[in-house]
Amino acid sequence: MKQFYITTPIYYVNDVPHIGNAYTTIMADTFTRFEKLVGRNPYFLTGTDENATKVAAVAKEKGIPTIEFVDKLSEAFQGVWKNLDVEYSDFIRTTQPRHTEVVQAIFKQLQDQGDIYKGEYEGWYCMSCETFFLESEVGEEHLCPNPECRKKCELLKEDNYYFALSKYSDKLLKYIKEHPDFLLPEFRKNEVVGFIKQGLRDISISRKNDGWGIPVPGDESKVIYVWFDALINYISAAGYLSDPKKFTELWPADLQLMGKDIFVRFHSTFWPAMLMALGLELPKHLIGHGFWTIDGEKISKSKGNAINPAKVAENLSKETGTKVEICKDVVRYYLCRETSFGQDADFSFENFRGRYNSDLSNDLGNILNRTLGMLNSYNEGKVPDSVGGDLIGEIKQACDKVLEAMDKFAPDRALNAIWDLISVGNKYINDKAPWILKKEEKYDELYKVLVSALETVRAVAILIEPFMPNVAKEIARQLNIDINVKWEDIIKEGAFKGVETNKPEPIFPRIDMKKQNKEKEKKVEEVKPQVPEEKPEEKKEEYISIDDFAKVDLRVATIVEVERLEGTDKIYKMKVDDGERIRTVCAGMVPYYEADYMVGKQIIIVANLKPRKMKGVLSEGMMLAGGEEVVKFLSPEAPLPNGSKIR
Repeated sequence: MKQFYITTPIYYVNDVPHIGNAYTTIMADTFTRFEKLVGRNPYFLTGTDENATKVAAVAKEKGIPTIEFVDKLSEAFQGVWKNLDVEYSDFIRTTQPRHTEVVQAIFKQLQDQGDIYKGEYEGWYCMSCETFFLESEVGEEHLCPNPECRKKCELLKEDNYYFALSKYSDKLLKYIKEHPDFLLPEFRKNEVVGFIKQGLRDISISRKNDGWGIPVPGDESKVIYVWFDALINYISAAGYLSDPKKFTELWPADLQLMGKDIFVRFHSTFWPAMLMALGLELPKHLIGHGFWTIDGEKISKSKGNAINPAKVAENLSKETGTKVEICKDVVRYYLCRETSFGQDADFSFENFRGRYNSDLSNDLGNILNRTLGMLNSYNEGKVPDSVGGDLIGEIKQACDKVLEAMDKFAPDRALNAIWDLISVGNKYINDKAPWILKKEEKYDELYKVLVSALETVRAVAILIEPFMPNVAKEIARQLNIDINVKWEDIIKEGAFKGVETNKPEPIFPRIDMKKQNKEKEKKVEEVKPQVPEEKPEEKKEEYISIDDFAKVDLRVATIVEVERLEGTDKIYKMKVDDGERIRTVCAGMVPYYEADYMVGKQIIIVANLKPRKMKGVLSEGMMLAGGEEVVKFLSPEAPLPNGSKIR
């Protein structure tokens, strides 16, 4: 049976992992856990890239033998992944014989068939990026054109071995056109097509042998270029040339994840061309995700903001008193929920705490605590022998949406669907008011409500396991049930028959945001220059009259179309039906909602606000929304005709 093969890039061992590369690995782990849930038998590969010239240079600076240096850092990477509960199937190191032997065999095969040849090369080489560039790319100052690098390049001239990349240009373009989901997201695919159409040139794949790297077979004076070597890890670990049965079960890879910096040049051109030369199938999907910044700043060792995700979890645990295992899941949740996969994103500590309070403490914690609390209060925690099922339709709908989103590699949309189900569950409890049913001694209705709520919490626990495995386990412990079930068993009546639940224990104690703000203010005061105090002016309360309020035209409208406003990171351009016409309204909701989720939703707009242009688009109204850390748009409790006035 073909396994669902997922890979991350292998990471340079020149420093310990930070939140940026942890994101790729956490996403791969999340997809792996989901594939396991739906029964697709996943296999997850990650590892370390250890043959780079700059790795040897850093080891030399530190006065450490290179092999000892890479051993320690490879161990550090594995330690971080274990700490974050990443469950990979295999961890490959490019210094392992199982890899080096395959690399040399492939080099020899491609050399024998004419895809590798020897010639003289002169070009500008960036040590940091391990990449050659043209004179036109480095400019007069000879700086690396990679915007994330911009370090000085050096001019190298030497006899080298080349891979005939240029001969695969047309084949690559044809393949990309015929397989529209091969490269994702769409805008990155367009970058690749543009790059190939500029003209691919043959690439130098050897370096002078300075004592570190994989020697070129038959020429010990050279070592193999690190990028040629590193890309092969995906097939060497899968058993290529060493384990035919394993290779048949794994290849082609189903999902290969990497950052956008190594997506276009290496993974989307060089790598598939190498596979074409070997006569191997290409991966089904390559995804280049965006970069993370920290509170609006680029991650940088010099700025000291290259934060360790495990440390973020530890700090949250101290702040809230929550178990570290739960806090690690909060980090995972934030990374998966905060951005559309493929887009750049910012790790804001304020937003992080806001998500914790709003999504986890308020929403998820609320439905669990109140359901178990009522069950323990009304029936000593014993699940009554009663049929629930009031929300089975909503649970099935959530499962369908989650499956569709994950199959389209959109974990944020999957989480939106799960949180919609949580909202439905919380609203159901409010509407049914079991506390009143208890008071009125309507026990049949009461027990049906409690069982329906329990079924919803159970479904949520199963669905969030790929994203928050420890939280899912804790919910299962409190429910006293097993959530390791098949996908089709999520929708299951009678799962609580004969169960006696445990007492509710809050998983997500709220963060005191007022205290956080006061501490921020205190820090500001400590550095603020002292000035003479001025007596504050006495403030007068200002009121508006009912006539003033009547001037504001508030009405119900339905969103019919949503797209990102070009040139902005936070603003959507929406088409809304206000009952009279379709108008355009711009709103800064990108950080809080997926575009697809908003289509069809009813909102409240200010219809007579003076129109204003935003990035050349005329916005003809304002959408009402509320919240500080996390913003939510306002919507009528029940559907109303478009154009209904708000009074």
